[in-house]
Amino acid sequence: MTTRTVFASPWAALGMIGTFALSGCATPSEPTPAPEGGNEYVLDYAMYAAEVAPVLEQYGCHAAECHGGGIRGTFELSPEMAPDPAFDFDQVALQVNPTDPDASPILTKPLAHEAGGELHQVEPFDSTEHAGYVAIRDWILAGEFQ
Repeated sequence: MTTRTVFASPWAALGMIGTFALSGCATPSEPTPAPEGGNEYVLDYAMYAAEVAPVLEQYGCHAAECHGGGIRGTFELSPEMAPDPAFDFDQVALQVNPTDPDASPILTKPLAHEAGGELHQVEPFDSTEHAGYVAIRDWILAGEFQ
């Protein structure tokens, strides 16, 4: 059985249509903005190039047997024969923990296990006083949230 609404007068029909138009069909509005996600930790490229990159080069991190030979763990660098400083900067920055700089993998991986570092095939920093460790740590600490 089919049902249908019958209006007593055309004015009643217009009144019903007006009610729906005002309550149920609104014009589009601006969408709710997406969450901001917090601040970004910005590291200085010039300081990286002057202070950190030489440490990585000194200890052969770009070698094919190391991080220059493809991703090792979560870290990859450009190969020795095809350096890409911008790529390396981005990769090293991914190894920084801005909320706990001393827990940054770029510091804990090359640090000797006896000095509080993580197990790593090569441990060039025998202590947190090592010049290479200090240079990388200073670069991390010079970063800022923006």
